[in-house]
Amino acid sequence: MQLKVTLKRSTIGCPKDQVGTVHALGLKKIGQSIIKEANDSVKGQINKVKHLVDVEEI
Repeated sequence: MQLKVTLKRSTIGCPKDQVGTVHALGLKKIGQSIIKEANDSVKGQINKVKHLVDVEEI
């Protein structure tokens, strides 16, 4: 299963660990989407920044 992750909100004002997590997912600009394989580490990263991203199953 794959997940499509889209950055919906800015990281301005967020703690540095959340900004780092968004960058580790490969997201840089609002509206940018990436497709990641659904494994435990990616799910944990998404859970940490779930208020900033939108997730869809593919």
